[in-house]
Amino acid sequence: MTTLLPDPAEAQRRAAHPQTSVWVGASAGTGKTKVLTDRVLGLLLQGTKPERLLCLTFTKAAAAEMANRLNATLSVWAVTPDDDLAARLLALTGVAPNADVMTDARRLFAQVLDTPGGLKIQTIHAFCQALLRRFPLEADIAPHFELMDDQTARELLLAARDHMLVQARAGQGTPLAEALLQVTTRVNEDGFGGLMDALASERGRLARLLALHGGLDGLVAAIHARLDVPVGLSEQQLIREACADTALDAAGLRRAIAGLERGSKTDQGKAALIAGFLADPARRAELYGEYRWAYLKKTDGDVQKVLATKAVLEGDPAILEALSREAERLIRLEARCRAVRVAGATAALLRLGDAMLATYRRVKQTRALLDYDDLILGTRDLLRSGDGIAAWVLYKLDGGIDHVLIDEAQDTNPEQWELIEALTGEFFAGLGARDTVRTLFAVGDVKQSIYSFQRAEPDEFIRMRDAFALRVAAVEQRWDSVALDTSFRSTETVLELVDAVFARDPARHGVVPIGETLRHLAHRRGQAGRVELWPLISPREREELEPWQPPVVVRPGDSPRTRLAEVIARRIRDWIGREILPSKQRPMRAGDILVLVRRRGGFVEELVRALKALEVPVAGIDRMVLTEQMAVMDLMALGDFLLLPEDDLTLATVLKGPLVGLTEDQLFEIAWRRTGSLWAALQAAPQAWAQEATRLLGDLLGRVDYVRPYELYAEVLGHRRGREKLIGRLGYEADDPIDEFLARSLAYEREHVPSLQGFLAWLRAAEGEIKRDLEAGRDEVRVMTAHGAKGLQAPIVILPDTAAVPLTLPPLLWTREDIQGGLMLWSPSAGSDDAVAGAARETAKRRQQEEYRRLLYVALTRAE
Repeated sequence: MTTLLPDPAEAQRRAAHPQTSVWVGASAGTGKTKVLTDRVLGLLLQGTKPERLLCLTFTKAAAAEMANRLNATLSVWAVTPDDDLAARLLALTGVAPNADVMTDARRLFAQVLDTPGGLKIQTIHAFCQALLRRFPLEADIAPHFELMDDQTARELLLAARDHMLVQARAGQGTPLAEALLQVTTRVNEDGFGGLMDALASERGRLARLLALHGGLDGLVAAIHARLDVPVGLSEQQLIREACADTALDAAGLRRAIAGLERGSKTDQGKAALIAGFLADPARRAELYGEYRWAYLKKTDGDVQKVLATKAVLEGDPAILEALSREAERLIRLEARCRAVRVAGATAALLRLGDAMLATYRRVKQTRALLDYDDLILGTRDLLRSGDGIAAWVLYKLDGGIDHVLIDEAQDTNPEQWELIEALTGEFFAGLGARDTVRTLFAVGDVKQSIYSFQRAEPDEFIRMRDAFALRVAAVEQRWDSVALDTSFRSTETVLELVDAVFARDPARHGVVPIGETLRHLAHRRGQAGRVELWPLISPREREELEPWQPPVVVRPGDSPRTRLAEVIARRIRDWIGREILPSKQRPMRAGDILVLVRRRGGFVEELVRALKALEVPVAGIDRMVLTEQMAVMDLMALGDFLLLPEDDLTLATVLKGPLVGLTEDQLFEIAWRRTGSLWAALQAAPQAWAQEATRLLGDLLGRVDYVRPYELYAEVLGHRRGREKLIGRLGYEADDPIDEFLARSLAYEREHVPSLQGFLAWLRAAEGEIKRDLEAGRDEVRVMTAHGAKGLQAPIVILPDTAAVPLTLPPLLWTREDIQGGLMLWSPSAGSDDAVAGAARETAKRRQQEEYRRLLYVALTRAE
């Protein structure tokens, strides 16, 4: 018997209803973009002016896709025959259109085209930038501000960090110098850099905390209050107070000493330790570090199971009571010491961060620069302004905004939600709620919330849904919460796997709300699908070596990572052109295959290398560090040679590289038995190939001091056929890094005095990643992270990175009283945690594991 499934079109029509504020929970592949598009079309059909709509998307690509869909639909409406238009409008609204509606529908395309700036479909950052550009004085920013890119922001933050360190070193004995001493005694050089990077990445959140608590001193006081320790209390002071005669049971302990001295050797050692501690009150604080181990275990700091042997306790049972009482007192003291250490370490780190960010803010203000956090916070504050400023700003936005649509709402962070609340504040309050029907539409999926590093919170998605539902109900407007569960993307086999994976604890934690069951419905019922689970590849057993036989040969493919890459590459090669893809009724192609990993690393490089070795078309890696790309390394090596021709190793690299192209034998011929530098030997060599290389490099050496970096490299890549040579050696995947290299050279020249040495140093310091657009239309295997694959799909998805779990936590901990009001803590290690920091660390671990599972959900649901 066939089970009747709910009509997905009905749920989509409910979500697109233009008179209702709607919150949509859309599972993967359920037509989220279609619902967004249909809602905009419905709003336009009911007479809403295009300029009164605002659609906020998560990425520029999503905004462009939605705008293209809308324009394509409206252009069809303008010219399609009446019967076809009537059918389309009926499918959209569920109501047969009359002649007036059809006439209005045909006019919409021209109306949208005539709207200044077109429909406002943009990322939230683009919206904020446009708003601040229109109202800079009201927002108290420079009218000529510029938006920094990530690299410029990183440069300024590094400079601010260096300035903070100089300040700390110059002011011996100052609070900043003491803070630096406290922090650097707890971490090494790499750890310190990581801490500063973490503070920089959380600068928006830290600025909010400082403002909320009235500055650094107020925030430090709040942290001490949360940890229940007074400001200014040191660990040494706490221990001195705890070592006073009034703080301990000296009489009971002396009685215990007498009993322990008659016991075993261990008992006698404890007796001597306790007696020495009690005998010298002036040195008790100094002796405390060893004294505590008479009662506590060195492994975990807990109370020892055996405080005294049975013979001692039988002689005097009161000894156990005295020792237990002291042990419990020391447990409380140790916990309080940990709290003091966490409070002191956090206060010191905050002082460094405050100094660093103060310099960063000052430089931004001087140079009229804004970063992405500034866009959000500045717009939020502008829309919260009093004295009628916010209302006037909203009115000047083309007469006001009546409908706000939010895409990928699960990826919206708390500050962005505050902005949206300010933007829609009048929708559901006072006269603004009664003039006309004004609506909010949000679509998202908590199961796909995977951007915690941008402070996206699944709990915030739920909290905001409930908050807006109450506001809409309070003004007696229509509200609907719609769930879209019918997948148009994946077959039943894939969806059954997804449901089964997340059916039980702990896999369901963070993916499926408590009390609910994950159930996807397939629109593609009865179509072919297949799931394969491959066995894990384990390390090979090591061969026993004979004595004194060094392992001089490392055989390629010994590691599980390399062997797995080779297995996958061979399987893909065997699929392409041979296996039939049943769902498409055609042979498989390279472009049908999507390989998803949790993070980029050695395995991805091994897989791309293995695919290329088998001549399988592969698009390469979706993100890459620019300075680690071979083409860029060759260009940088050329620059290094031009700056220092006497560097033999660099010249040898350039000569062997694609830009010159000498063979190993040719390089050996000029380098062997030379008496001077390699450059002198090359110039003196009579061979034709050596003279050609000399002319090329000599010409560039003659120009390097007189041309800008971009002009120099443009000549190398163009007139001197450098791009052709690099692509000929490295393949077409070198094209993107070369283009980005040239773009970076122009960016450097816009911000700095142009020089080759400065450009190369700037490029190396940036360590920036570039994102490559792995288009689905190209017939190549795509290898990318699950984060990068958000919104993509493929007939065949391979997940080779499902066995590793995240182990490293960010260095900063946050208390979780609520998402808005948490406090920052820094505890260098789990062993340093007090109760509050320990709870924060456990919460961070739990949330990390939950996001790890959501990442798996995203990866699984990319499969068609």
